[in-house]
Amino acid sequence: MELTQQFLDYLAFEKNYSTLTITSYKRDLDDFIAFYQGEENSLEIQSATKNHIRAFIMHLTELKKSEKTVNRKLSALRSFFKYLIREKYLTVNPIEQIHSLKQTKQVLIPFTEAELNDLLNNDDLFPDTFEGTRDRLMIDMMYQTGIRRAELIGLKENDIDAETLSIKVLGKRNKERIIPISSFLLEDIRCYNTRKNNEITIQCTNVFVTEKGKPLYDNLVYSKVKYYLSLISVKHKKSPHMLRHSFATHMLDSGADLNAVKDILGHSSLSSTQIYTHGSIENLKKVFNKAHPREQKKE
Repeated sequence: MELTQQFLDYLAFEKNYSTLTITSYKRDLDDFIAFYQGEENSLEIQSATKNHIRAFIMHLTELKKSEKTVNRKLSALRSFFKYLIREKYLTVNPIEQIHSLKQTKQVLIPFTEAELNDLLNNDDLFPDTFEGTRDRLMIDMMYQTGIRRAELIGLKENDIDAETLSIKVLGKRNKERIIPISSFLLEDIRCYNTRKNNEITIQCTNVFVTEKGKPLYDNLVYSKVKYYLSLISVKHKKSPHMLRHSFATHMLDSGADLNAVKDILGHSSLSSTQIYTHGSIENLKKVFNKAHPREQKKE
């Protein structure tokens, strides 16, 4: 147990991983610890062998865990055992020959511009309360800026710059980035702040707070987004990430530069952004047919 805490501290203080990411690593390691304890009556998972890890995979499969979930847990174990090798606690890596499960590629269907406009432009869907005003702004901001759920929760009042029409976001690994916002979004932020100051006893400097003035939390944001998206769409996947996905897709559909979208999303590599181009293929074909010199010669 002591080694797992050392590893988590390493992720926090040396790798600068976010609190959310570290919590996810801890949860995945705890699952393996619980499994290993059941097998060997021991918590010292540094003594685990590849057979234990294979049995763990089988255990997760029997629990009907998805390939994505299993692979995420394997990734956490890989990082942990790699750390133990590096720190010379181990000389043999038990997970070295363990392969991830093959995943069926899931095509995420973004919400259409019409669907999101129907939601955000319909005053009847959001109650005329502080929570209703907050929820609408919360959804609109995620859609207009592409920020992650954790970034929205951590957004501070002084991160909003009215003069430059931008917000400062603290992303993964504590990397800051600046995202432009529209004057319309800024006006909605001002209206929300007025209501917040009048109705809520403020206890923190976060932009988005509960009715008790506390910072928001993951499940609250997820449940609110899912509820409101359910009002305008029957799409299976309804989550804060789908607002980010829709933002990126609509930006690319409108001709935005891929590198610019990458910077706004806070991706470290272009390959992470390219997954959003699948929904824009038909639009890209049209742009190609209009812009490519060889195509123009045919006209």
